[in-house]
Amino acid sequence: MNGQMMQQPLLISTLLTHAERHHGEQEIVSRRVEGDIHRTTYRELAARARRVANALAQRGVKFGDRVATLAWNGYRHMELYYGVSGAGAVLHTLNPRLHPDQVVWIADHAEDEILFFDLSFLPIVEAIASRVKTIKAFVVMTDRAHMPASSKVPNLLCYEELLTDVSDRFEWPRFDENSASSLCYTSGTTGDPKGVLYSHRSTVLHTYAAALPDALNCSARDSILPVVPMFHVNAWGLPYVGCAVGAKLVYPGPFLDGKSLYELFESEGVTMSAGVPTVWQGLLAHVESNDLSFSTMRRTVIGGSACPPAMMRAFQERHDVQVLHAWGMTEVSPLGTVCTLKPAQLALGSEEHLATQSKQGRAVFGVDLKIVDGDGNELPWDGKTSGELMVRGPWIVASYFKGAGGDPLVDGWFPTGDVAVIDADGFMQITDRAKDVIKSGGEWIGSIDLENIAMAHPAVSMAACIAAFHPKWDERPLLVVVKKSDFEVTREELLAFYDGKIAKWWTPDDVVFSDTIPLGATGKMLKHRLREQFKDHRLPTA
Repeated sequence: MNGQMMQQPLLISTLLTHAERHHGEQEIVSRRVEGDIHRTTYRELAARARRVANALAQRGVKFGDRVATLAWNGYRHMELYYGVSGAGAVLHTLNPRLHPDQVVWIADHAEDEILFFDLSFLPIVEAIASRVKTIKAFVVMTDRAHMPASSKVPNLLCYEELLTDVSDRFEWPRFDENSASSLCYTSGTTGDPKGVLYSHRSTVLHTYAAALPDALNCSARDSILPVVPMFHVNAWGLPYVGCAVGAKLVYPGPFLDGKSLYELFESEGVTMSAGVPTVWQGLLAHVESNDLSFSTMRRTVIGGSACPPAMMRAFQERHDVQVLHAWGMTEVSPLGTVCTLKPAQLALGSEEHLATQSKQGRAVFGVDLKIVDGDGNELPWDGKTSGELMVRGPWIVASYFKGAGGDPLVDGWFPTGDVAVIDADGFMQITDRAKDVIKSGGEWIGSIDLENIAMAHPAVSMAACIAAFHPKWDERPLLVVVKKSDFEVTREELLAFYDGKIAKWWTPDDVVFSDTIPLGATGKMLKHRLREQFKDHRLPTA
């Protein structure tokens, strides 16, 4: 016997319709590429998204066609989020931090039809325009007054003129909720990137889960500033969450330095933000060097890589900003876990409290987790036993676009490539990437723990721990450190800093100082490059 409820497809356009009807006057504020502050509302967003849908139809874009963007976080990009997907086409967010050769490969693989781009990305477009095979039109996301002249990109179109020339009357079509909505490629640090094709159903379910109190805890009372880019994993779903709950959205555009972000936090009453640790380093440095405080900001979601405990302490103890540690990946849409504490953890002392917060957290409803050994056997949730993290759920990839890489699933579970432990309360902690784990004498050493300790030293700006060859132990930890410009520290001082904090045999065998640590397109440390750079490094213990 079936239930007798209505069948309403879960479509991205319904999020926008809800925001227009129930939160029409709520603001969306953007710092534009042109430098000024732009203000609009959900009502105006909905009208302009319908214009986008009409403009796409006028250019011959059909159901399922891919429409690409090279754009920062801003209101025009959000109009494309809804106008493209709502009309039944597929929004493909290209990552401008990739090399032009990768952008060409990805655009060709996706078979993009049109590319919309921000002014600051004209050099990238000029570098790829003659090389891409399927893109028929290039649209600059600006008005006529700011249109650039370019001999390298034929027939540049003006975004604002495209919207002016069409009506804002458009009825969002109804179709199968399993239809593709957006496309995001993995960063491709090894091998070619792979496309993750999200559906309307997966996106709407992810939106419900992300807004939950024990997840990101979003509401109409929030002013949310997504630092995490809209060109990667849909800004962790926040442009959709904003419409679902009616929150004010504040977009920083390309201005991600500490000073610019702080100014927006204060002027727009931001209550919540989300980003990777490297961005928050710059923000905290600006705030603390200028003796500033946050007047409205009360929580930040940190993901992409582990949040160093020293950063967590700075936010919470000095600035009264709650840190929500989270974990996810492109294949998980991206939200998998959030470290919201249970009553038992809230009752703990400050050190135990912080130790729990340093974990990546509990699975949000809809995501199932397990850890397995090398033979695929499930391991216990004892907080000690580590294994490869496996996930499954309705917004987790089942296969890659065009079948790239074959079937990624193992018995219906997606292998994340992360090594983790899970405690008895369900709190998961990433201890390493499977490819980054250090195997010393047959025992695993987690590089993230060693990096976090180094980051707590006042002289350390960035730290990465990699495996170095050792003739007896096979591999031993090598610490690569970027020093703060106004501090001095020696190898011996850093190694002594580990005393009493970890098992003695975990202590790195050596420290090398570097001017920089290479970062990938999403802000993660590229340890494979460090391993290549230091492959011939001779450890003093070797």
